Parts: sequence; C-alpha cells; structure tokens
Amino acid sequence: MTASAPAIPIDQVFLQEESVSQWRMAWRRLRRHHLAMVGAVVLLFFTSISILAPVLAPYEFDAIDLYKMFGAPSAEHLLGTDSLGRDIVTRLMYAGQVSLTIALIGTVLSTVVGVIIGAVAGYAGGWVDTLLMRFTDVMLTLPVLPLLLIASQSLRQFVALQEMFGQLLSVAVIIIVVVAFGWMRVTRLLYGSILSLKNSEFIEAARALGASPWRMILTHLIPNSLAPIIVAATLDFGAIVVYEATLSFLGFGVTPPTPSWGNMLTDVQRFMIRDPLLAIYPGMCIFLTCLGINFIGDGLRDALDPRLKI
Repeated sequence: MTASAPAIPIDQVFLQEESVSQWRMAWRRLRRHHLAMVGAVVLLFFTSISILAPVLAPYEFDAIDLYKMFGAPSAEHLLGTDSLGRDIVTRLMYAGQVSLTIALIGTVLSTVVGVIIGAVAGYAGGWVDTLLMRFTDVMLTLPVLPLLLIASQSLRQFVALQEMFGQLLSVAVIIIVVVAFGWMRVTRLLYGSILSLKNSEFIEAARALGASPWRMILTHLIPNSLAPIIVAATLDFGAIVVYEATLSFLGFGVTPPTPSWGNMLTDVQRFMIRDPLLAIYPGMCIFLTCLGINFIGDGLRDALDPRLKI
C-alpha cells in the first residue's frame, strides 16, 4: 500500500484559496482600470529608457559641443541641443535614471519607516502611542519645502563627505531629506488600520495561541493593511519626483554635471524666449511620470477596495 500524502487542514486550504482569489480579483479589477493601465505604460516607458540609457543614448550625458549650442531637432540630435551643445535626448535618459532612482529608494525607505512607526504605535497603545503619534502630528504641521531646502543645504556643509562620495552625496542628501519628511502619510494610514484590526477575532485567536506582538504585527496586522500602504506609496513616489525636481531646480538637489529632470530646468529661465523647448522637455517628463503614478495609485485604490466595482 502506498503512503498517503499528509492531510492539509481544511482551514488552511480555505485561507490559501481566499488569499489567491483576493489578489487575483484585485488584478482583474486593476486591468479593467484603463487610466491605471495607461499610467503603467507611461511609467514603464520612462523606466525602460532610463535603465537602458548607456545602451540607447547616442552620446555621453556631459559631452559638450560648443559649435552646436541651441541646435534644432535633427537626425543627429532628435530633440536638439542645450546651451552647451549637449544632446537633450541623452541627458533626459540619464536624468531619468537619477530622478527615478531617488523616487524609488526614497519611497521604499519612507514607507518602511512609516510602517514601523505606525505599526508600533497602533499595536502598543498607551504612552508609546501618544509619544509616536504626537511626534507624527508635529511633523505633519511643519512646512515641508522650506525644511527640505534647509536640511539639504545643511547636509552639504560636510566637506569630508563631499570629498569621499563626490556626486553621490547630492543624491544621498535628497534621499535622506525626503525620507525624513515623507513617512508621516503611511504612518497615519497604517496606524488607523491597525487600530481597527487589533481587536479582531483572528488577532485575539493568535494572542490566545501565544503569538508574540511582533509576530502578530508582521504576519497578521501589516499584511491585512497592505492596500492603504501600497496606495500611499504610489502617491509618495510622485511627490518625491516633484520634491527632487524642486530642490534641483533651486540648486539644492542633484548638482551638475550629473543630470536630473530638476536640474535640467535650473538655467533654462535665461533662455526661455530663445528656446522654450529646453524647459518643456524635462517638464513634460516630470509631469507625465507624476500623472502616470497617480493613475496607478487610483487604480490600485479601486482594485484593492472590494466595496468598489469597476
């Protein structure tokens, strides 16, 4: 007689089927959200050309040709050249690498920080809750842009760091600054979600079975709060793209010659009348990226909320 396979508890089978069906249903709803699909295509396009910039770009991003300043679009330079004769297409590709990398790393880190603070405050309660959430409230009341400018300029004063990291310092500074002032939205959302879940029956059952607080947070509370976290992360991604562009435009972000969509706008105000396209090209990249990620966020919100029908 052959040995029979070990029996799987029926409750685990139902939980697995329910989990799979929920994510499959969310994917089906997301696919029917046309604007979200348009946003995904736009974001995929900018991400792809940025990653493949070393292969696709016809020139080096800092290659200067003073004989071709303000060159018109041509077969050699598809979008023309800037005030130093640098190819605009090439610079847009490499600038996308910098801007999207800052947005991605900043979004991931700020989401992680927000999840940790929101989860601890929501589950612990008491003085821990009061301390962490009042600190969050104080951070929410602060004017973000002036503080971003002050913090960015302050971190640049460390000469030793500039000598050690070079151009990477400007990227690291922006990431640190946007993370320091960008975790509060996720914290608020997760805090409210955990407050509504921590007295649920499945949490009481896990507590009765001896699950530790961290186990309940990591395996029960956070997974059941993924929907608002994901939506908030997509919105934060677009916000960080704008923050980077703002800081770089004002001279407090990514420093030349490393290109970003923001610092490509730094000097073009002097040439707006002569060649307004120098501002339109990077501005459209920022606009379309933020619009695409916001469309994706709207689609995820609708897809992950079972009360909404698409």
